[in-house]
Amino acid sequence: MTEKKRRPAKKRTGSTPNRSPYFLQPAKQGSVTVFRRPAGNRIDPKLCGTMSSRALALALVKQLEKAESVVHDLFLEATDDGIEALEAVLEACRQSVARRGEHLHPGAVAHGPGPGPGARRRGRGRRRGPAPASEPPASSSEDTSAA
Repeated sequence: MTEKKRRPAKKRTGSTPNRSPYFLQPAKQGSVTVFRRPAGNRIDPKLCGTMSSRALALALVKQLEKAESVVHDLFLEATDDGIEALEAVLEACRQSVARRGEHLHPGAVAHGPGPGPGARRRGRGRRRGPAPASEPPASSSEDTSAA
């Protein structure tokens, strides 16, 4: 019988190459702060923004990763012009995420966790067919006499 040829096992390195350079930290009143890991000649993490929810913070990370993929040395530039450009990009990303967050979830803070009022129910306990009318039945005996 012949043995199957096997591929050699992949070697695991200490750090994963797909790890995002951004990380989140909780902030005051339930908000989330986005930082970028130090790179180049930086010692401290770069504050990228504070968002009101974790979902918006993750959207900001995604937006910043897109921006950084276009301008590779965005966070490495140490000149005054580079710092001004970085601040402009960070502000544009924060505003873009905030606008999209308000547009997609206009009352997300008012509803709190869980499905919103217009969410469809799935699984057990859902009603089939058209939704029942929520109007109370009209009473046929109305009092028309004046006092």
